[in-house]
Formats: sequence, structure tokens, C-alpha cells
Amino acid sequence: MATAFVKEILPPSLTSASSQPPLFDGTTRLYTSYQCPFAQRVWITRNYKGLQDKIKLVAIDLGDRPSWYKENVYPENKVPSLEHNGKVVGESLDLIKYVDANFEGPSLFPNDPAKREFGEKLVSEVDSVTRELFSSLKGDAVQQTSSVFDSLENALGKFDDGPFFLGQFSWVDIAYIPFIERFHIVLAEVFKHDITEGRPKLRAWIEDINKIDAYAQTRIDPKEIVELFKKRFLTQQ
Repeated sequence: MATAFVKEILPPSLTSASSQPPLFDGTTRLYTSYQCPFAQRVWITRNYKGLQDKIKLVAIDLGDRPSWYKENVYPENKVPSLEHNGKVVGESLDLIKYVDANFEGPSLFPNDPAKREFGEKLVSEVDSVTRELFSSLKGDAVQQTSSVFDSLENALGKFDDGPFFLGQFSWVDIAYIPFIERFHIVLAEVFKHDITEGRPKLRAWIEDINKIDAYAQTRIDPKEIVELFKKRFLTQQ
């Protein structure tokens, strides 16, 4: 089980007018955005391992990001990034592994070799899955995403010791859920289509992840997700 969840007050997002926090002063900082699904992965990992007091959130306003972030913190100018032990590291999938390996708390990587192998396969495919989902918004989103969700339904049937991809909650679920949750909401609201219809394992997976406190706090308002998608990807809708 995850460490007991610590409810926290989220800091406001920093803008171009905001001062830079101290750098390399011994504080571990997760530079994030509350709207970014990539950054959400590491935020979930932090919460699940009970590291709210060990890793400080620094939220960046991606629409008005401070210049010091690129100049002084992370030249890639993306989120997430993690300031730890005198260096800054990035890339969300790498950071899930980094946080799991370098901090205490329940491991997100199973010991079972078969589960580890299947997990690596699924995560190696997540970028192509998300690209396919987003590209579908330019065409018939319901039809074009059907095979993706069918594939996830099949993958969720691999292990029967729990509702998650590897049976128990793991880094694979964290890699996928920020994107699947968004498309679940957007396809229902904009296209009047329920991706879980006829896919009981996918339905159970989403329901059970939403029961995990570490994930629940990272969710943003569904209405905000729909507005973001309409603004960025659905201008013709």
C-alpha cells in the first residue's frame, strides 16, 4: 500500500513576473505544471511514495513562463524537471524511475520478472499511443481511438491479481493515466462517446485509479481539460 496521503495546499503557479526560488540550496524541487499530463506523472509518483515533505512542488505557468527557468534551471524549458543533489534532471518517464530509485516509499516496480518485462513493453509503447490519441482529434476521434482502447483493454487482462496493468498499481499506470483520463473526459463531453463502454477492464482501471489519493489530488477540473482541448486541439469543434 502507498504511504498515508498527506493533504497539501498547492502553491500558486510562477509567471514571468515571479522571482526564482533558490537553486541548489539543498531543497529538492519538482518543477511542474498543474495542467501538464507529463508533469502529472512525476507528481503522482511523488505523492504515492509519500514524499510531499521531501520534494517541494514549484508550479510553472506554461502560458507565461519565467525566463529564469530556461536560463538557470532547465535549458530544455519543459516540465517536469527535478532539482536534486546539485543537478536538474528531466523527462517524465525517466523521472518516475529516478524518484522510485532515489527516495523511500513503496516501489512502483514489481519484482516479478514477467511483470517487469510486460511493464517495460507497455511503457515503451506509451509515446506512440499518446501520439495516436492526439492525432485522432484531427479526424474521426471515436473511430480512430477505438483500436487504442481495445489494445489497453486486452493489456489490462494480462494479470489477474488486481485491476491495474501489472495487477497491482505501478509505474505503467502512472505513465498512461494522465492521457487516458483526459481522453475519457474529452470524448465523453465533446463527442458523446464513452471509451469504457464494452471495455469492463478499462472501466474498472479508471475507477480504481481514481480511488488512489495520490492520483486524485493531481487531477484538474474536467471542465478545464475540455476547455484546454477545445482551445488547442479542437478549434473546428
